Amino acid sequence: MRYSPLLTDLYELTMLAGYLEEGMADTSATFDLFFRKNPFAGGYAVFAGLEPALEYLENLRFNNEELQYLRSLGIFRPRFIDYLAGFRFRGTVTAPPEGTAVFANEPLVTVEGTLAEAQFVETALLTIINFQTLVATKAARLRAAAAGGTILEFGLRRAQGPDGGLTVARAACVGGVRETSNVLAGMVHGMKVRGTHAHSWIMAFPDELSAFRAYAEVFPDATILLVDTYDTLASGVPHAITVARELREKGHELAGIRLDSGDLAYLSRTARQMLDDAGFPDAKIVASNELDEEIIESMREEGSRVDIYGVGTKLAVCAGEGGGALGGVYKLVESGGRPRMKLTGELEKATLPGRKRLLRATSPDGSFIQDVICIDGETVRPGDTVYDPANPVRHVQIPTDARLAELRDTVMQNGSRCATSPSLDAMADRCADQLHRLPPGCLRFINPHRYKVSISGSLNALRLDLMAELERSNIIPPKGAAR
Repeated sequence: MRYSPLLTDLYELTMLAGYLEEGMADTSATFDLFFRKNPFAGGYAVFAGLEPALEYLENLRFNNEELQYLRSLGIFRPRFIDYLAGFRFRGTVTAPPEGTAVFANEPLVTVEGTLAEAQFVETALLTIINFQTLVATKAARLRAAAAGGTILEFGLRRAQGPDGGLTVARAACVGGVRETSNVLAGMVHGMKVRGTHAHSWIMAFPDELSAFRAYAEVFPDATILLVDTYDTLASGVPHAITVARELREKGHELAGIRLDSGDLAYLSRTARQMLDDAGFPDAKIVASNELDEEIIESMREEGSRVDIYGVGTKLAVCAGEGGGALGGVYKLVESGGRPRMKLTGELEKATLPGRKRLLRATSPDGSFIQDVICIDGETVRPGDTVYDPANPVRHVQIPTDARLAELRDTVMQNGSRCATSPSLDAMADRCADQLHRLPPGCLRFINPHRYKVSISGSLNALRLDLMAELERSNIIPPKGAAR
């Protein structure tokens, strides 16, 4: 899929034009993409969207129609339009694999190149990675709530347009929701497609039993019957059992029933008993109707017998506390060979300067202990003291028996991908393994454990030195001075 280079904010183009006029376009630059708060007030996020982001970068070029449109705006000089005709991304990208558990304030995607190319791609990278990471995280939370049950992605009709629906299906798969009702996603992404029928199917027939029989006749080996059109327990489930018996006589088995309204926990328990008593213990119970991770968890705590959860709206629009948008940002951390940092009145919103590495400390049993951000080229060892990014006074030691490993790889050099992307199933497998290795408290929906993300001693010192340098140069007022 081609993303147009006009999928950007105007200020990316005006800055690009300005850098060209000021002779700065070819200055070396490094940008970090990260987010400041874990989504959904949760304990982690699931990184997603890298493959489409790399596809965008690899194919970035302006066609004649796009150049003509920019020319028609009347705000850019002819020299700049000519420059864009040959514009390409030829930089380097460093990132973790999709499906990796990540946390606030960590450099996720680092883009290195000229100031022109590294700056221009900001908006597109943010819109791709922010949304897919948010959806993948929501999907992972749903999978955790289901505790082994199956989640189906039913969100196409509530998604933010057709492109949003296709993106939701892909990102949800990264987070562990591997099946979808979206047929186009099945073709494009190779996902398994699943579905039943609507209430209108039932209402189009003279009665419920006739509708069930007709559906079973057409799809004898994939019959899942929606049982709540009229009365779930008095009508729907008994009629489904009647059809199940007729299917069995013909050598087929009822795949399941779907509940779409009412007290789903109670109805699933009662329906399960009715199906079991009738001799159909293998028939699955599917539930839908505005589900999210908290409702699913509550249903399970009440003894629900649901096997498969169809989640639509809440997944497609990432509803929930801290949902709706990831809030990822893209900040300059080095240019012209010098580290750069943004300072604000809040230390936790100050950026971490310079080219960096991201390490993960694991215990001997493979569980995750903490992450460490350090300066590129710096040696960090077990037993070293590391610091809280938001409060340099707070520090801890990396356990002496920990193993430190790079969390990110170089995924693009000279504007070309370094390797083929793994399958969505491989990404989903990685996500499941990552979440299994997190401290259990990170998976809580309420008041989750705060996973430690620390900075090395050298990075902490660099940040403090830059702050002092900015004070000496009067770019920022000294501590205690009026602002």
